[in-house]
This record gives sequence, structure tokens and C-alpha cells, in this order.
Amino acid sequence: MSKQVLASHEFCESELESPQVLSVAGGHAALFSRRCPGKSSVNEDAAAVFAVSDSTGVLVVADGAGGMQSGNAASSQAVKSMAERLLNLPDSSNLRAAVLDAIESANDRICAMGANAATTFAALEIQSDTVRPYHVGDSMILLCGQRGRLRWQSIAHSPVGYAVEAGVIDEADAMSHPDRHYVSNLVGCPEMRIEMGPQLKMSVRDTLLICSDGLSDNLSTDEIVSIIRCGDLAMSVQQLVDLATQRMKQGIGDGSIPSKPDDLTIVAFRRAQKPGRRARQKKTVMPDNPVSRVETPDSESESGFEQSQISGDVVATPSEFRPSATESAE
Repeated sequence: MSKQVLASHEFCESELESPQVLSVAGGHAALFSRRCPGKSSVNEDAAAVFAVSDSTGVLVVADGAGGMQSGNAASSQAVKSMAERLLNLPDSSNLRAAVLDAIESANDRICAMGANAATTFAALEIQSDTVRPYHVGDSMILLCGQRGRLRWQSIAHSPVGYAVEAGVIDEADAMSHPDRHYVSNLVGCPEMRIEMGPQLKMSVRDTLLICSDGLSDNLSTDEIVSIIRCGDLAMSVQQLVDLATQRMKQGIGDGSIPSKPDDLTIVAFRRAQKPGRRARQKKTVMPDNPVSRVETPDSESESGFEQSQISGDVVATPSEFRPSATESAE
């Protein structure tokens, strides 16, 4: 192993019973990955935590496109490409280039696999007290404060995701929308493009989260933030798992409560408090009203995708999503 990568934790086709707590970048990550309840085939999600140095690291979640012949192979290849690139990293001074190169390499390899394989990809580059998000597809990344303020959230690369960002529909409508399984951008497609987010400052009280849509299709952003904003990190991730699994098992019902059975992967991260630092005594403060969307600078405008003939997660052109008059009015 290279001197630069202190630890590499990779989870492909995993069946975890509880969150795994891993040290990375001067903090701790809690990771969970398991296949959909009642599913007989393998977990098509993959995740990884790479400790590059004492203060730098990379977190990864990849969600193999459901319905494709090799979704699990695609997500595993995405994680493997990142591991190989970081293992050969001469130093941690240009982590951004390493992450981008790894995603490009994964795209080339997955395209070469054929078999209509593809995967989403979401990564967080952590350097001391700053983080930078990268994503392809609809796997979600968010950063929130201890009081529940949503500081940053990725925009899903999907027709429904763009409609939410444009204000055409709200998040509640999106979670029950019949086209929510369409994805406009995937690793393993020739037209793949990487969205690199802004560099974000992260305090010791903030929480980062990356997840597959097994979480974001079953819990609203407000629900996710209210659970992970404070408290023990592993216990918070377990609460997310329990609630998402409960929603998956309850069935579609009348649509008033979201329910979409799927593989579930979550990686949450917090920086460690400095040794010897004493927490200030504070009065009990009720959490701020969390918001479900924030302005996301440096976002790309996506357009012009070819349609892929697959079931499950579908690569689609924006023209395939045309809100009805009723939806537009809402």
C-alpha cells in the first residue's frame, strides 16, 4: 500500500447488520450498506472510506443502476478505480485531480464492460476543515449544521431532480412522481459529466452525508437532517436505516408516505473535536426549521442525453419529463 493512503475500507455487495465506524481525515465516518429487504439478488450499491493522510480523505457511494445486467459490477468498479488512483497518489496536495481522474477511469472501464452497465457516483474530498463534493447521477450529498440548517445539498441528475430545483414541483411530489426512477447522468455512459461542487467550510458540529436513493426516496431531506444533525453518529445512521427499512416494507400504500424498496447505503462524517477542547455550556436550543433546498453554486446545466433502453433506473432525456398542467400549477 502507498504511504499516502493510511487506510482503505471498501464495501461492495455488502450485507452489514449495523453501521461501521471508521477513522478518516481527523474525524469519524459511520457507514452502512445492505440490499433491499426481501431481495434475492446481490446488493448493487458500493461504498468506500479512504484515509489518504491524517487530515485528508475521500468518501464514496456508488449505486449500480437498477435493472441493468451488471449494476453491482459497475458500482464495484467505480470504487476500485478510486482505490487504485489514491493508492498511486504521490502526495495529497492534488486530491481534486485524483478524484476526477478516478471517475473518468471508472467511466472508461464500465463503458468497456458492455452489458449496459452503469452506476451513480458520489464522492466527498475532505481536507482538514474543508470539503468538496463530486457527483454523477442521483446519489445525494448534503452538509448540515448542528441546529438543522441545511448548508449544501446536491441536485439530482434526473428530470424530476431538475424539476424540483426549478420549483416546478416540490420534494413531496417528487418522492411519489412516476418518473422518479429516471436518471439523466451515469458513470458508464459516453455522455457522462462530473459535477464538482464548491469548496465548503466544515465545523466540528457539522455533519456530512452521502447516500444512495434507497434513503432519499424513502425519507425527506427534512427528516434526514433532523436525525443526523446531532447525537451519536452511528446511532443516527442506524435511525435512518431503521426508518427507511420500515418505509420500504410498508408498501406503496396511498402515496401519502414515501415507500420505494431499494438497496440502501449511507456514509455520514463528522470532524473530531480538538483534544482538550471543552464544549461550551449552552441553553437548550430547539433546532431551526430545516429547509429542503438551498442554492448550490457552481451547478452545471444538464441537457442533451441519449435514452438507454433499460428498466429500473433509466437514462433519459429531459424531454421525457413534461409536467402536467396540474403539476405545473402546484
